[in-house]
Amino acid sequence: MNNVVRVTRGVGIALALGLVAASFSHTRPPLAPVPDAHVDASPDRSGKEQVAVFAGGCFWGIEAVFEHLKGVTNATSGYAGGAAATAHYDMVSAGNTGHAESVQVRYDPSKVSYGQLLKVYFSVAHDPTQLNRQGPDSGTQYRSEIFYTSAEQQRVASAYIAQLQAAHAFEQPIVTRLAQLQTFYPAEGYHQDFARLNPNYPYIVYNDLPKVARLKQMYPQWYRE
Repeated sequence: MNNVVRVTRGVGIALALGLVAASFSHTRPPLAPVPDAHVDASPDRSGKEQVAVFAGGCFWGIEAVFEHLKGVTNATSGYAGGAAATAHYDMVSAGNTGHAESVQVRYDPSKVSYGQLLKVYFSVAHDPTQLNRQGPDSGTQYRSEIFYTSAEQQRVASAYIAQLQAAHAFEQPIVTRLAQLQTFYPAEGYHQDFARLNPNYPYIVYNDLPKVARLKQMYPQWYRE
């Protein structure tokens, strides 16, 4: 969503398709089915909403995937890892603010667990073996990072990464970082629900709709329209 998306906003659709197609590389799937998390958050039947924050490339795609996951009540695109003064798209896009394009996921833990969110994050939402890039987008703002909001989330995420590494789930090592969430800053309004509102936008067609389709194919029991 860096130079490619900036160009596609100003050129014709045919040229945009060519530019995106030329620079896009599909998210590499895991070598084998990704296992359930052996370590997961404690069961919570209260229905009280909880929050998770994930980064892994352009936030449009991460948001689109989690919006289709049962138990998720809301997904918001935004920025995490930097300061409030630089939590603006044009500044984050420069790659030197410390921010990562991120998605805040609000979910009902009685319907979906944190471990299940992690399973979708690693197997569908992005490629956790790409360092500071995803598909056509490069820079630290597109890094793979989990911003945990509690000690329990940190414990579950750390254990799951170790589990996936031990299982050799991916051909290359997982590069996903873990950091405690300081503050999540919602992105500008035009970024919210971008994939849902712009399903024919070339970047969405080539990069993000395949992720949603993969979610439906891999986890039909968790998918919602």
